[in-house]
Amino acid sequence: MGTLRHPLVDDRMIQGEGTQKSQWLQAFEKQPLPPLDLEQFRSKRVVIVSPHPDDEILGCAGLMQQLMQLDCNIIVLAVTNGTQSHPQSKKYTPEQLNQLRPLESLAALECLAIAKHTQRIGLNLTDGQVHLQINQLWSGLDQTIQPEDFLICTYKYDGHPDHEAVGKTVQAFAKVHQLPCLQVLIWAWHWANPLDPRIQWQQAYAYCLTDEQILQKRQAILQFDSQTQADESTGQNAVLSPAIIERLLMPYEVYLCE
Repeated sequence: MGTLRHPLVDDRMIQGEGTQKSQWLQAFEKQPLPPLDLEQFRSKRVVIVSPHPDDEILGCAGLMQQLMQLDCNIIVLAVTNGTQSHPQSKKYTPEQLNQLRPLESLAALECLAIAKHTQRIGLNLTDGQVHLQINQLWSGLDQTIQPEDFLICTYKYDGHPDHEAVGKTVQAFAKVHQLPCLQVLIWAWHWANPLDPRIQWQQAYAYCLTDEQILQKRQAILQFDSQTQADESTGQNAVLSPAIIERLLMPYEVYLCE
């Protein structure tokens, strides 16, 4: 993939194939992260705030499967419809993506066998411009979040400007309303190095996926044709290359708690 550049992300550049999966696995074998406490979710309403349709799956598909076993109600709050993922494309125009990407998200939830127990809400903010729509995002959170909810969002330093805007806003909202909030790493796996000091590892916890959960996560990711297939109309490779997908299918998902 090309380089994703934005003044808000400083040195957290998403370019090339990124750090290899094997490097992460070796690092965490030497210095394993503490396990995520699953009991904190039991019988809760869990709201996953996803900057784009697919981030809830890329980050949380393993945990989402487990949440169903913990008698949770899952709400996916989709901030944008990801309409700017294919600039100048004739295969995936913004108008087409506006319809297609939410449908891919629903198909992925079906793959995880949780669609019937998951509510999906779209805020329809502008893809790539979330940092300019913080008030609208806050209003959407205000209308959706309930007093006892558990919040999950993208990491506030994840490297993608929309991910970071969502992470910072949701974390601030959680603090104001005294709600528990976890941030999940997605693109940080790409630009960071193992035990990178730019990531707050001392606040990180790992959720270990079963083989079945990894298989289901893989199938769910593959529902996003717009992200996993090359675009012949522009000559661009897939947004999610096979190597990127494999890295996202590590045997654990990592969540940060402040």
